[in-house]
Amino acid sequence: MSLFHWKTATPSGIWPRYLLGCCTLAVVLGLCGPVMSLEKPIKSNALRVDLGQGTTLEMMAIPAGKFMEGSTPAERAWATGIEGGATPGTVRESYEGEARGMEVKDDFWLGRTEVSVGQFRRFVEDSGYISDAEKPGGHTQCFYPEWNGYHLTTTVVHPWKPMPGKSWRDPNFGFPLRDNFPVVCVSWQDGRAFAEWLTKKERAAGRLSMELEYRLPTEAEWAYACRGGNKERTYFWWGNEISDGEGRLNISAVDFLPGRKRIWPLANAPWSDGFPFVSPVDHYGEKGRNGFGLADMCGGVWEVVLDHFDPKGAHEESYFVAKNPQPVCRGGNYFDVPGNARCAVRLGLQGPSYSDSRDGFRLCLGKPKSIKP
Repeated sequence: MSLFHWKTATPSGIWPRYLLGCCTLAVVLGLCGPVMSLEKPIKSNALRVDLGQGTTLEMMAIPAGKFMEGSTPAERAWATGIEGGATPGTVRESYEGEARGMEVKDDFWLGRTEVSVGQFRRFVEDSGYISDAEKPGGHTQCFYPEWNGYHLTTTVVHPWKPMPGKSWRDPNFGFPLRDNFPVVCVSWQDGRAFAEWLTKKERAAGRLSMELEYRLPTEAEWAYACRGGNKERTYFWWGNEISDGEGRLNISAVDFLPGRKRIWPLANAPWSDGFPFVSPVDHYGEKGRNGFGLADMCGGVWEVVLDHFDPKGAHEESYFVAKNPQPVCRGGNYFDVPGNARCAVRLGLQGPSYSDSRDGFRLCLGKPKSIKP
């Protein structure tokens, strides 16, 4: 179903002439305006949502379309090789499935960036929400500051461990948290709660019809948006060369951890991105945005999506299970090898309440989705 009419405006991408909704420019700027539905055009591809107290969230219009999901044997061989750095001989690459065509049938909006600390803070202040990690008995996976290396030839020691008392408010980075960092240590349930809060808020204000809702993107929506309109089956949204990613993404690179003299001992991007851990959202500007204008789709933080995990591969339609659901995360993270920041990479979390200081989420605005197995 097409909610926009499109035209080619620049060589760098496709831009909408008409967008979702019975909108006016006032709505795009986050001011008062008529209800968001499915008709009246505006001349912009960005929607700025007012969260209150001077905090806004920018959404980009994404047209329905076809794309290539999964990966080829050659791509998986690169990902598990010297430069890619993912672990060879495991089943993880099989989760991507074989390269195959898929289609997203409905237009939607997607956050230009991952939800930031400041945006999540605004949600918590307005709603009184308590994240899963902050609840009694809760914990979140964080970097272990006493970690002294992998010891790959003896007993492998990983640098993350579950920590009570840590949360999105303090992810144990070892340096001050900033409002423009992507929020981390939030679960699938926390991301859904943020979306439900914003949906209710916008409907109560008369700016959102029942035809649309804020939610997590489906896995197919995320995978399609990640490629930015690129019809080729490439490893990253910009192409196949990790070297062309310099200045585009936050990934394990030649950066030292706080108070340390060593870097990640496995594969690294061969440059410094300036951040030992997470970088601010949209830090790389235009160069870090794909053809749809989306920032940080590769690297940054793992982005939790709406679907449950199927180890056989992603689904074109929303996929949910009744027992032991494992939400899908996509996109790689700031402390991961380059092979894990590809468009096709997908993993399953331990459960709906699991959180990690490498995981965040990105907001979607689209047709409602029922979570029914």
